[in-house]
Amino acid sequence: MKQEHKRELEQIVGELQCPEDFKCYRMGFDDLCKAKDIGLESHLVCLEERPFQCKFSVAYGRAYFCHCPLRVFLAKKLKK
Repeated sequence: MKQEHKRELEQIVGELQCPEDFKCYRMGFDDLCKAKDIGLESHLVCLEERPFQCKFSVAYGRAYFCHCPLRVFLAKKLKK
């Protein structure tokens, strides 16, 4: 991972309150929620079976969108 990505990642973790205690971060990003980047700046499409259970999901029409800054960063910068 590039040093600039590492710094940005650490900044996001330092500023964010996560109900899962950063499980994805602690597990080396091996256990990420299902989401897809569709080109929105700060949101991903949530592909989880129960998106309404996540504090970071937002319903819009029939779709749910993820606005977790860490998950968005991972999808956009690290393509995870």
